[in-house]
Amino acid sequence: MEKILLSHNRHWVQPYSGLYPRDLFQKLIKNLPARHIQVLQGVRRSGKSTLFKLLINYLIESIDPGEILYLNLEDPFFIKYDKMPEKLYEIVETAQKLTGKKIRYLFLDEVQAITGWEKYVKTVYDNEEFKKIFITGSNSSLLNGDFATLLTGRFLSRMVYPLSFSELIKINGITSYLQLVENKINVMTIIDTMLKYGSFVEVVDNGEELKREIISSYYETILLKDCVSNNHIRDIKSFKELSYYLISNITSPFSYSSLAKATGIHDKSAKEFVQYLQQAYLLSELKLFSWSLKEQQNNKKKPYLIDNGFINLSFQFSLNSGALLENLVFSEFCKAGKELYFYNKEFECDFIIKNKDNTLEAVQVCYELTSQNTKREVAALKKIDNFYKTISKTIITYNQETTIEGIKAVPFWKYFQPFD
Repeated sequence: MEKILLSHNRHWVQPYSGLYPRDLFQKLIKNLPARHIQVLQGVRRSGKSTLFKLLINYLIESIDPGEILYLNLEDPFFIKYDKMPEKLYEIVETAQKLTGKKIRYLFLDEVQAITGWEKYVKTVYDNEEFKKIFITGSNSSLLNGDFATLLTGRFLSRMVYPLSFSELIKINGITSYLQLVENKINVMTIIDTMLKYGSFVEVVDNGEELKREIISSYYETILLKDCVSNNHIRDIKSFKELSYYLISNITSPFSYSSLAKATGIHDKSAKEFVQYLQQAYLLSELKLFSWSLKEQQNNKKKPYLIDNGFINLSFQFSLNSGALLENLVFSEFCKAGKELYFYNKEFECDFIIKNKDNTLEAVQVCYELTSQNTKREVAALKKIDNFYKTISKTIITYNQETTIEGIKAVPFWKYFQPFD
């Protein structure tokens, strides 16, 4: 066990290096004084462990590194403790013997790997054994069931996503709007890469020949570990077929019955399979906008992926640049914490943003405005106020900027740039 603890806790010797800065980091710093358990959730490989290491580097500027314990509970070493959360006490004691220090900060990565972990966390939290506890998980069910019941009001949760456009341009040395404009060619290259390969850190760091291979390994791990294993799916073949069907038909409205028919399974199974993909943060099911929850539930949904790289795995990803841009806009809205819907009854509107004050914003996504589609895109936005009053209407394009009948068309890079 000592060797495992040493390999997990390299900060005992020196700070972690080679880490990308994350926008969420400063928000987590502000949460440090609160004793609440800090929970980080998000799709696998989105950067939760990196944020842990950034926090550890920050902490060791003012405390002894030996007072911080980091455990990646998906390490094969911990498989034997799968149903023995009480062993975490022994692990902490061993770490304290190694360092000669009392552990004050406990970091538990991929905590769902240990069945019953929530009971251990509740006990040590209530007994104030640590100054602060941090946990991560790659499944939304982490905050359901026993955990939510035991620790209601005792935790703060944050979502972690793959790198945002804002983070990527900063990583590339662009730190002002002037630099953004001056480096327009490089900025468009970043967007092209995001459209095709997404923005997972490992994918960004590797050459084109490895990007698809890395994304494919993520996809398989998410399906098998976070979906099949966690939910004890027996019909793995049908589940994989449904997942592949959805990533090949992003942005296209669906019903559970249509999914069932397309994949040859029951409606109930289709609904469950979609739920599992959502719990693993791979897929999001966008609902029709309505002030009526019943109407939202009873209408078709639209599928979006948390990262464009997964679209690369489908057979038709290169055929529809409009769908690629729409999915990328969706993922950027998610990273910005927006509450999203769509509308496609009397007309189609790609996104309706519901703000915290219940005001609405309407957004269309159009890769390229042409004489054939401009009238349709503008007409949809002009109609929306007949049904739902909006405070803004925008068309997001790949790289066009204009104003049509009072409606602004804004290029992706300008809409999501962080230098306002």
